[in-house]
Amino acid sequence: MVTASSPLFRTRIVLCRPSHPGNIGAAARAMKTMGLADLRLVAPEKFPAPEARWMATNAIDVLDNARIHGGLAEAIAECTAAFALSARPREWSTQVLGVRAAAARAVELQGDVAFVFGNEQAGLTNDEMLACQYLVHIPANPGFSSLNLAQAVQVVCYELFMLSGKEVPEMKGEKPATVADLEGLYAHLEQAAVQSEFFDPASNSKLRTRFRRLFSRVPDMEREEVNIVRGLLNALQKAKSK
Repeated sequence: MVTASSPLFRTRIVLCRPSHPGNIGAAARAMKTMGLADLRLVAPEKFPAPEARWMATNAIDVLDNARIHGGLAEAIAECTAAFALSARPREWSTQVLGVRAAAARAVELQGDVAFVFGNEQAGLTNDEMLACQYLVHIPANPGFSSLNLAQAVQVVCYELFMLSGKEVPEMKGEKPATVADLEGLYAHLEQAAVQSEFFDPASNSKLRTRFRRLFSRVPDMEREEVNIVRGLLNALQKAKSK
C-alpha cells in the first residue's frame, strides 16, 4: 500500500501532447505496476479513447483519474521540481541527470515532483524542457536510443519504486534440509550408483567427493527437495531390481 508519505504518492507522470491513446493506457499500466497513480495529460490528441482502455488492462483506475491540462505550466505548477525526459542532448538545457540519479533526487525532495515526457514523434519542445528544472536521459544503445513512450515511463517508475524501500517478495520456503538429510542423500546416491554398476567402491573414483561438491553449490536446499531426489532414486532402484 502506497501511503501519503511515500515518494510514489508525491510523484506525477506528465505526458505532453501524446498522439496515440494506446501509449496513454500502457503508461497507466506501467505506473500502476510500480505503485504510482497520478497521471497528467497535456493536450492529448485523442483522449478518452477505447485504445487507451485496452492497453491499460487492470490500471483503468489510473486512467479514469488522469487529469487533463491545457499546458505544461498548469500540470507542474504545484511541484517542487520537474524532470524532463529526452533522448536527445540539448545545447542549452537545465541540469542533466541519468535516470537513476534523477529518481534519487526526486525521492530526496520535499513536496510533489513531476516526470515529464514528450510527444512520441517530436519529444519535448525547448520551451517544455526549459520549464523543468532537470533534463533526464535513460542510458540506451547510442545507435538507437529512442524508447517507446510507455517503456520510458516504465523505466522511470521502476527506478522510483526501487528507491521507495520496496523489496522483492520472498518465495514461501519449506523446512531447510539438515546435515543429516544431506548425509542421507549422499549415502543413497552412492547406494544407487553401486547398484546400477555406475560406481565401483573399490576404485579410486572421486565420485563421493563429486556428489558433495555438486550439492554444495545448491544453496539453501529444502528437506522436500532432498526427498524428491531420494524418491527418484528409490523408483530407479525398484525398476533396476525388476
